[in-house]
Amino acid sequence: MSILFAGRVRPLAPTGPDLAEAVLVDDDGRILAVGATDALAAAHPSAQRERLDGWIMPGLIEPHGHPGTAAVLLSDRVVDLRPVVVPTAAQVMDTLRAAISRAAESSGSVFANGWDALLQRGLPEPGRALLDEMAGSVPLVIVHNSGHSAYFNTAAADVAGISRDTPDPPGASFGRDASGDLSGVAQEARAVEIVTAPLLSAAQADIVGLLGAHVEDLARRGCTTVADLSWNPALNPAVEALRAAGRLPVRLRWYEMSRPGGAPRARGAGDAMTRQVGVKTWSDGSPWIGNIATSFPYLDTEATRALGLEPGHVGRTNYSPDELLAIAEPYAAAGWQLACHAHGDLAIDQTLDVYEELIRRHGSVDHRHRLEHVGAMTPGQFRRAAALGVTVSLFVDHITYWGDVLVDDLFGPERGGAWADAGAAFAAGHRASFHNDGWVTPTEPFRNMAVAETRTSRTGRVMPGGSPVGRRQSLAAHTVNAAWQLFSENEVGSLSPGLFADLIVVDRDPLEATPDELAETEVRATYLAGRRVV
Repeated sequence: MSILFAGRVRPLAPTGPDLAEAVLVDDDGRILAVGATDALAAAHPSAQRERLDGWIMPGLIEPHGHPGTAAVLLSDRVVDLRPVVVPTAAQVMDTLRAAISRAAESSGSVFANGWDALLQRGLPEPGRALLDEMAGSVPLVIVHNSGHSAYFNTAAADVAGISRDTPDPPGASFGRDASGDLSGVAQEARAVEIVTAPLLSAAQADIVGLLGAHVEDLARRGCTTVADLSWNPALNPAVEALRAAGRLPVRLRWYEMSRPGGAPRARGAGDAMTRQVGVKTWSDGSPWIGNIATSFPYLDTEATRALGLEPGHVGRTNYSPDELLAIAEPYAAAGWQLACHAHGDLAIDQTLDVYEELIRRHGSVDHRHRLEHVGAMTPGQFRRAAALGVTVSLFVDHITYWGDVLVDDLFGPERGGAWADAGAAFAAGHRASFHNDGWVTPTEPFRNMAVAETRTSRTGRVMPGGSPVGRRQSLAAHTVNAAWQLFSENEVGSLSPGLFADLIVVDRDPLEATPDELAETEVRATYLAGRRVV
């Protein structure tokens, strides 16, 4: 039976009215029409009418998440040290000591997530010596808040099978001291994967419950489609179990992790609920640990010295241009969309060079290759990317949490002040999207929109560079633009006839609220294909 959802509707469609009274949905969960309540009811008298209390708008899309990993890292299996939860260095250390004490009594291990010396000022230098002293025989692993490094003690290295003879994985490394012994630091994805493998392996027994709880939380925050940019296909049975039980409240779009010498999967599998849409690559690392590739140095400050960065430090890419091209080539040749992590301006130039060559070699037209995060991307680079048909997804929430750090401690007002310049992306003609990157910052799409409009940190500081966006642009970044980036524009993204009725009910008008009001928007209900899921 068709359903007529009545209320105040913001379709946010590329064409059509800004405001409507009702959405008519067929029994397959697709939208038949959007318009006036009485007219739709008269044309479809058998439709079941449901009045929704609030403002009806399209479900939000998280175009760069990591639900497969976040389901574990944000669970009770992991000690949550993120600055949004544990704000001071003293609290971090107290929390760790308490967890170690409990683990020693039960002969267990401690995995923690969220260490951030830039936001939790006064943290000691992490590494094997400190963690051995703290934990002794208790295996201890701490993942940095960026996800791009992890710290571990000797006991954890033994559990993970890492020794001084373990070679560095491609594009990643294990820190070593002057004698060649492990320093207790893993940098970049492949090394972090090895260190955290025991945790992820142990969690597999409960992964259906952990993943189910996480995606339910995402739906509660208004997300109806979520992309995973580091998907492990081993999670597919868990997803199917959730679907069979009617407990999958979001659509999943996943990206295979590229590897040197990797072979692409066949295209065409999946459906409107779950499918692979692309392949993830990495050009550089995280600004918070000093390994993004820029044409300019980090500042020489107390904060950068605490990170272990020498005066004049400049980060580098994870791969040479030839190496990145060789990694991406098989996937591009197979027709996959590429999504490349790139923060520094040099990393962005290198990635655009590789994309340009791949486009030339394969005559790609509607490839929609992506650049992810793009912290230091310049207006000229945004224009070059747009000319190549390359699209961008910005981590604008960096401004919320690290805005002051970017200006005062890392890069100065010219470079740091223009961080995540969403206005420049839209000015260059991009269908840009915004994201929260899994567990790195809380999933808060409405706050992303607000900060892109005001460029204001959580201390109230307006960034001294970059350019703001308008309301329609910020709303598009988490709806129609994100759907397009995920090759899902014929399924979701707006309340338009023919698309699925993925919608949310919020407590205020998303088009007319002030930025501060928009950031505090509450989601009252979430619907997927016309069915309420939370």
